[in-house]
Amino acid sequence: MIQVDDGGRSIAIDIRGADLETLMRVASVGMEQVMGMWETGSAYAQPALTMDQPELRIVPDDKRLGLAGLDRMMLADAVRALTDGLYAGEYFDGNRRYDMLVHGPGWSTPEELGSTPIATPLAGVQAIGELASIEYTVGPVQLQRVDGLRTVTINVLPPEHVTLEEAIDRLRAELDPALQAMLPPGASIAYRGSADRLQEAVSKMLVNFAIASLILFAIMAAVFRSAWDSLLVLLVMPPAVAGGVLALKAFNLFTYQSLDMLTMVGFIILLGLVVNNAILLVDQTRSREREGATRRQAIHDAVLTRARPVFMSTLTSIFGMLPLMLMPGVGSEIYRGLAAVIVGGMMSSGALTLLLMPSLLGMGGATVPPLPSAAAEAANASGGQMS
Repeated sequence: MIQVDDGGRSIAIDIRGADLETLMRVASVGMEQVMGMWETGSAYAQPALTMDQPELRIVPDDKRLGLAGLDRMMLADAVRALTDGLYAGEYFDGNRRYDMLVHGPGWSTPEELGSTPIATPLAGVQAIGELASIEYTVGPVQLQRVDGLRTVTINVLPPEHVTLEEAIDRLRAELDPALQAMLPPGASIAYRGSADRLQEAVSKMLVNFAIASLILFAIMAAVFRSAWDSLLVLLVMPPAVAGGVLALKAFNLFTYQSLDMLTMVGFIILLGLVVNNAILLVDQTRSREREGATRRQAIHDAVLTRARPVFMSTLTSIFGMLPLMLMPGVGSEIYRGLAAVIVGGMMSSGALTLLLMPSLLGMGGATVPPLPSAAAEAANASGGQMS
């Protein structure tokens, strides 16, 4: 088997079916189409598409097998015992385990194999050549099965400037229809390798992102004692996520950066960073309302008071991540995507928080009752003593 160091970017396309020759023909057409999609991409088939290895093919005669009281599986076991050996069980000597194989008499020519006798339940001793025909043909160097089906795999390595998701989408759109039209009934095409790993990673990351959002919503609802205020804070997340995606797209204009696992983790880190600015504005607005200010005046005072901390926290996050994103060096590509997501998300969030959050705060929500003044508290206290 050929092993290629592809950095985890190889896409395996499994063409499965019962007729190996048809699978080889379909895979050959698929190889030609894949090689024409990209100039710098590469692809190889596994097993090789050349049918040049001498092969003996034993074709059972079902009628004679039925008369002899055998079936295809019994004949296959007999042939297996006469060739590589038939697995009969396992022997354990107290320290090690050994496979037990049943071997029949040796043979050197196909004619000797055909004249080898085997016992049958209904027809006594019969030669293998009387129960099946032996054909001289050629076959592949290697036989491969996936999920019990004969399989020919096309391993595709897309160019460096093409993301894995883009390559998979193009293969599904251009390659699948042409190959599906050539496949016989019962055959199928499946993707594995980096293709299914990417889909699994994205689905898990989306689940983790949703769980993190729910936990954050519950914590802030408990702190603010208001589900509306907690929802207002979470509304700054979509602009931040959009900014991270746009930053990653812009970064790919200059150098390639895949959407790997660390880059996806960057979105979850971004979730914890962008809500801080919104929390400052919401908390300051509610504090001013408790002091007796109107909603409009409270929002105005909150923006004036918290604008400087918002810009300070945003700029420290951006300039703290810029070296990871811009500085070259060994291993820098590992954290480059994470840094690009955080920088883009913080830039969009910092710019929109002071514009979006005041508008959201003025849209609605329960009015916060003002705290009682000192004079009112004294009057209430004296009234209670007189009574």
